[in-house]
Amino acid sequence: MSERRKPYPFDQIEPKWRKIWEERQLFHAPNPGEKNFDRSKPKFYILDMFPYPSGAGLHVGHPEGYTATDIVARYKRMSGFNVLHPMGWDAFGLPAEQYAIKSGQHPAITTRENVAKFKKQLQRIGFSYDWQREINTTDPRYYKWTQWIFLQIYNSWFNPATNKTEPISTYRGADPDRVRLAYVAEVPVNWCPELGTVLANEEVVDGKSEVGGFPVVRRPMRQWMLRITAYAERLLNELEGLDWPEGIKLLQRNWIGKSEGAEIDFNIDNHQEKIRVFTTRPDTLYGGTFLVLAPEHSLVDLIVTEEQWPAVREYRERTARKSELDRTDLAKEKTGVFTGAFAINPANNEKIPIWIADYVLLGYGTGAIGGVPAHDERDLEFAKKFDLPIVAVVQPTKDEPAIGFTGDGIAINSPIINGLTSAEARKKITAWLEERSHGKGAINYKLRDWLFSRQRYWGEPFPIIWEGRKHRALNENELPVVPPPLDDYKPTGTGEPPLAK
Repeated sequence: MSERRKPYPFDQIEPKWRKIWEERQLFHAPNPGEKNFDRSKPKFYILDMFPYPSGAGLHVGHPEGYTATDIVARYKRMSGFNVLHPMGWDAFGLPAEQYAIKSGQHPAITTRENVAKFKKQLQRIGFSYDWQREINTTDPRYYKWTQWIFLQIYNSWFNPATNKTEPISTYRGADPDRVRLAYVAEVPVNWCPELGTVLANEEVVDGKSEVGGFPVVRRPMRQWMLRITAYAERLLNELEGLDWPEGIKLLQRNWIGKSEGAEIDFNIDNHQEKIRVFTTRPDTLYGGTFLVLAPEHSLVDLIVTEEQWPAVREYRERTARKSELDRTDLAKEKTGVFTGAFAINPANNEKIPIWIADYVLLGYGTGAIGGVPAHDERDLEFAKKFDLPIVAVVQPTKDEPAIGFTGDGIAINSPIINGLTSAEARKKITAWLEERSHGKGAINYKLRDWLFSRQRYWGEPFPIIWEGRKHRALNENELPVVPPPLDDYKPTGTGEPPLAK
């Protein structure tokens, strides 16, 4: 073989230069006061996403991304910058605990072994990381600060008067827990009994967990939440000044999903309770011929008739096995069950049936919707399937059929607002509802508070103490809160974390 065609001798050249780089600490970013620190050099910080150190080691996706950032880091060093390019390990979490349970080893042991494997592989590739700044999320010195951040959130509230976050001590109400940015609530979640934990929507595929392929059900559970909805209006307003592409801004606006309309209260026939519905089209109230509740809605148990209970129970069980993404898929066939109960339409005092259907979500709006089939595609599909009345109440201004028309037009078959444009009708019917205590103008957002939970052992504990079914925060000088060295760290199967043992 000619000299030109000899293969590159990786096994000789790479170890030689790695040794030189390590001995001379060429990739270390010195701090002020350290040797070789040059204050005149501009700073450049380049951070990779920390990998989760699995037992399988690196996969091709890791070096693919890390190579790009390493090229930038090396270029900036050669351009005279003081480059900070660290690496670390996102080592807490469900996969590590599942691997430990299967292997019979404590997750601390398997994590330590996996980190060593990952580090050796990254070093052999030759990435220019500053290994003196290596971070491990399972290190108490690290998660002390994630716990500290949680305390700052827990001890704060968003003051709408000042449009700012303030210490909870400035809140003058009787119950500060009602406004804390970190709070506890019972909410419907994706619960995986086999894994013993709550899963995000993205971790559920066809009703099963992404990890392990175990069945997942929807059930209400007590969870920690972050009150991000308090910032909805501010998030919208401050989008304008951002130097972002308009397409990205539009995605953000749709994610926040501001809707202006009305909340309307429907009395339930032969019951004291009411059903509150949010709608952006109060002008179509006369066309409301049914109500639909989320299957998990608390009122279902109170209003369902004895005859309908078996069908309702079976439907709820089937719904519990679906993810939110499955339930809200517009292409899927509409399903539902009649509760046997009726509500009273406040506009015309007519009885309308109350159904449950899986496309209505408890966590969005009020968990109930008013069915106006003549002017909503989803309601029309539902009404046709279950042979429910369809009443047109908006006449298009152009030559097109009223049934199925979803735009603005002229109010018809609506005595209070007949002849008004949709915009005028919305204002008048909302005022009419407010005068009679049947409803009020309201703003709704698609944005929902962020749920995060801890049903597993292998994660940083919340810096919170529960006493007499009430919670209180630890002091900052008591951090970090370290998980106790449990021998039995398997999930409880009840939703309570292993630490509850």
